[in-house]
Amino acid sequence: MKISDHLLERVETNKTRIGELLLQYTSLTEEQLSEALSIQKEENKLLGEILLTKNYIHPHDIVKVICHQVNIPYITDITFEQIDENLVKDIPINYAKHHELLPLSENDEVVNVVMSDPFNFDAINDLNNIFKKKIHVVVTTPLKIQDAINRIYEKANRNLVDTIEDEFEENLDLDGPIDILDASADEAPVIRFVNSIIFRAVKERASDIHIEPFEKEVIYRFRINRVMTEILRQPKKTHAAVSSRIKVMAKLDIAEKRLPQDGRIKIKIAGKDIDIRLSTVPVQNGERIVMRVLEKNNTVLDLEKLGFQGKILKGLKELATKKHGVLYVTGPTGHGKTTTLFAVLDRMNTPDRMIITVEDPVEYEVAGISQIQVNSKIDLTFARALRSILRQNPDVVMVGETRDQETAEMAINASLTGHFVLSTLHTNDASSAPTRLIDMGVQPFLISSSLVGVLAQRLVRTLCNHCKSPVELTSVEKEMLDIDTVPSDATVFEPKGCEKCLHTGYEGMTVVSELLMITDNIRHLILQKADASTIKKQGIKDGMTTLSMNAVEKIYGGITSVEEVLRAIISEADEEEN
Repeated sequence: MKISDHLLERVETNKTRIGELLLQYTSLTEEQLSEALSIQKEENKLLGEILLTKNYIHPHDIVKVICHQVNIPYITDITFEQIDENLVKDIPINYAKHHELLPLSENDEVVNVVMSDPFNFDAINDLNNIFKKKIHVVVTTPLKIQDAINRIYEKANRNLVDTIEDEFEENLDLDGPIDILDASADEAPVIRFVNSIIFRAVKERASDIHIEPFEKEVIYRFRINRVMTEILRQPKKTHAAVSSRIKVMAKLDIAEKRLPQDGRIKIKIAGKDIDIRLSTVPVQNGERIVMRVLEKNNTVLDLEKLGFQGKILKGLKELATKKHGVLYVTGPTGHGKTTTLFAVLDRMNTPDRMIITVEDPVEYEVAGISQIQVNSKIDLTFARALRSILRQNPDVVMVGETRDQETAEMAINASLTGHFVLSTLHTNDASSAPTRLIDMGVQPFLISSSLVGVLAQRLVRTLCNHCKSPVELTSVEKEMLDIDTVPSDATVFEPKGCEKCLHTGYEGMTVVSELLMITDNIRHLILQKADASTIKKQGIKDGMTTLSMNAVEKIYGGITSVEEVLRAIISEADEEEN
């Protein structure tokens, strides 16, 4: 929250009590106050400004003190019982969040509104015009208001969903607008229902929406930070109308229910362009629908922000300077391989280099890079596109995925003729990539002479910095992590859960990785068709940090937790060995 000058000046109007109020209602100590008063005498600055600069008080502490000065009610929490849902319907959620306000209750003359800034007179005037009543303001923190807004508007959406069953009719209008924020109360219930599902997925930053029909009901689930979460259940009879509506949005054949279909939906939500990749598959009880939600933007994160550090970061930066060779990024679907490739490409994207990519789909639109969208309907495959773009004489080529021998051999041959090629490959770790290419039918001598590096990665959830708490490792956890003792300078944390992280204990994702640099020793093993285990052992001798080792580093750094690493990394490694 940013404190304006007029609020700081308002604090100064009653200097006889300001120190007493700050000590009484904030975490400020007498020593900190004395220091600030001394600075004020020397520099002639506002006391509140000095305290904020020194981080002795939170910005909203200023508002709290002002409220006590001018007798504006200040509350510490907002409960559902305080909020009249009928009042909330008149306030758009974006407006409520922007101005950090929420109407609570009303009587014949007054509407009670909670705000973070009681002197936001523009918003107060707007509310006065909406309700045609006097506005009585109470104050609390921005975090409390945002949390209350999320809870009350989500409840309103749920109530809409719960009443959908009674409103379904045989003949629904499925040709409504695709801009989901334009859906009004007069539109068909199915349109409003689908819109609310997509809107909630974007709001909660879900990467996938899963709609799964069963014998008596349909289950809706989101994948958030790689973890599946059930959202709601609906009666089975609603599924046909919902699937038809989604197909109409994606311009698919709504009459075809026996064959899988793929499509795309482009929508705009709160000024953001959202691209949804749709996949339908016929199952026993209907059509199973999965929607991959992609936020279209031109922001390519750099390697550091993705979570790369230390030797792995240094190795990737070194590979980005090479003029020829092949770099593969491996890992399961949905673990950020394409994002990493674009982070590497971003370092290579200079005016003296020509870069062309072949993707399915184009997820990032980047200036300075020519991007080709694969289209199976017209037989524009990875191999065919790669064959054509090599005639364009690029310096760097990115192939979205190496799926077959033809694509692999063309990429390798391109590197041997002076191009740097980046691509993804589906293997569990870096050392399995050479054997996977050999299994595809690529000759070992081609692999050893062209491959310069293989990066394997996974995404793990990062701990919420607001609620994580220190914990001691148990003997069982040490054994599973293959460590003896925790270094003296390391602290291990566990998730707790708070309002900031929606009580999950986690917020955001980071990458855990291993980078196999192709040394002369590794090339010799590839020529001998050595197995992945032998290549991995040699890689460790050459200084490779494995996925498990990198995961433990993230634990020691307080970035992620033991349970998250055991779930996403260690357990998977055990399954591979078995």
